[in-house]
Amino acid sequence: MLTEVTATRYITPLREGGSLPGLVEGDDLRTYVLKFTGAGQGRKTLVAEVVCGELARRLGFRVPRLVTVELDPVLGLGEPDEQVQELLKSSGGTNLGMDFLSGALGFDPLAFEVSPEEAGRVVWFDALVNNVDRSWRNPNLLSRHGELWLIDHGATMIWHHNWPGVEASAARPYDASDHALKTFAPDVAAAAADLAPHVTEDLLGEVTAQIPDAWLVDEPGFDSPDELRRAYARPLLARAATVDQCVHGLGEDE
Repeated sequence: MLTEVTATRYITPLREGGSLPGLVEGDDLRTYVLKFTGAGQGRKTLVAEVVCGELARRLGFRVPRLVTVELDPVLGLGEPDEQVQELLKSSGGTNLGMDFLSGALGFDPLAFEVSPEEAGRVVWFDALVNNVDRSWRNPNLLSRHGELWLIDHGATMIWHHNWPGVEASAARPYDASDHALKTFAPDVAAAAADLAPHVTEDLLGEVTAQIPDAWLVDEPGFDSPDELRRAYARPLLARAATVDQCVHGLGEDE
């Protein structure tokens, strides 16, 4: 399971995101970007962050370290912003934290260079998890010490919002026409040859084991958190084998 920390201080909201994440200090004296269970998108956003973040890490991508953060709603009592106060009050219990990357800059395709190999790996991964939130408008990429970091995977795996239709949804092609790294001639075929063999049942079992039970209970159609974990793994395992052949929008000769 993810390392557990306890929030000891709420620092400030981060208003760039629609879910209003915040900066908090943990009992380990580290600073985390906190995403709340009480946010409008709900706990499925946090599940997607864990599955995609931990899978990306195991495939060799740079992603901030993820932790679970226990939040006492009392931290919201002194918050002057009513919206933030309500969010803190409604998010008691287990939330998701990610290391705050000091000194990181938002990725700008006009200011940073990315190799076709690295661009291809990112596009392939985004196609695997059906990430619809890596566009040039909102890259959800950071540059730190000249290295590319992947963040914000809450808008992935849209099929988990409709489990009865998961097979049809997960089989759909991936549209990369607005992808933030399209201009870097991503070599998706090379990425698939390198990465797809690593996406195994065992690896996905290891990844989904990181999801806290509290975010999986009471899901309609599933009798246990472990059954739901296996449901998360199945479409990713099937998609990994052929997703590179279903990426559209990168060029005329697709």
